[in-house]
Amino acid sequence: MTNNNRTPLVAAILTLSMAASVTAQANTTLRIAHLNPPEPTSSHSAAMVAVFKQLVETATSGEIQVEGYPSGQLGDDANAINQVSQGIVESSISSAGGVAEHYPRIGIFDIPFAFPNIGVATDVIDLSSDFGQQLAADMEAETSGLKVIGLLDSGGFFHFTNSQRPIESIEDMEGLRVRTMTLDTHETMINSLGGEATPISWSEVYTALQTGVADGQMNPILQTSFANFEEVQQYMTISNHLITPYVWLINDAFYEGLSEEHQKVIDWASKVAVDAGRAMSRIIEASDEGLPKLAEGMEINTLSSEQRQAFIDASQPAVLDTIESQYGEEGVALLDSLMESIEQAQ
Repeated sequence: MTNNNRTPLVAAILTLSMAASVTAQANTTLRIAHLNPPEPTSSHSAAMVAVFKQLVETATSGEIQVEGYPSGQLGDDANAINQVSQGIVESSISSAGGVAEHYPRIGIFDIPFAFPNIGVATDVIDLSSDFGQQLAADMEAETSGLKVIGLLDSGGFFHFTNSQRPIESIEDMEGLRVRTMTLDTHETMINSLGGEATPISWSEVYTALQTGVADGQMNPILQTSFANFEEVQQYMTISNHLITPYVWLINDAFYEGLSEEHQKVIDWASKVAVDAGRAMSRIIEASDEGLPKLAEGMEINTLSSEQRQAFIDASQPAVLDTIESQYGEEGVALLDSLMESIEQAQ
């Protein structure tokens, strides 16, 4: 994505960035971009920014000021990551779809039904886990200007919603136009189930569902709720078919330019903030803003174990083939490490 597509806000930030050194100094500003709503009680990434801001500014006596840019103010995830890489913005909290444009091997997480429960996902998708450290090292080696300071799930397990019919079998997927991220693995999964994968950027999903450009979508309860998809979808299927990471990135040169003391603050504050983000996801899921809110506008059903197995049999081989063909030996090796980590965490 080229710099010609920058918004006026991004251009203003670029001007400020060129005028200031990225090395640590008094009143250093750390800007964090993310796509979700700004209220800490509405999204996990906003909760992370709020906690991180309070901890960093207090621990550094205000020498580092943290600013959040929610709701895609600085562009979509891929564009925000590009700005972090170039040092235009210091940090972003980004979905797998955005990360994939810079680090395609993030698609290894898209093996359908790979994670048995949220506890295992929490253990594995974490920067302190053996796999988390391996993933971060690989991502940093394969990209430019990026350092990983946090890993967590994207808000919980993915579920299907649509405007046509309840999904109770693979046959019910036939012909459904399902919005996906721009990930080959997501598109492969939907197509293998008989649906029609329809890649659409996050900012356009509501309108696409409202106008019928897409019949359905798949996301965790968290995102489905704060996006108000119950207003434009009639059916929801609790499928637990995917769980993908959110990746917290910081510009490597900015981080290295900080004093050792300030680096330590960033390290522990980001860890605490990730824990807060995970907790907020679980709280929203369990609150009236979770399933109860969605149930006011949608009919909800749950796949049985037999139905889930039919989905697994149809989709897993196809996604594995895509990973092998798209990501090569390195991707397969990383996938093997992921699956081993999942097995060990159970």
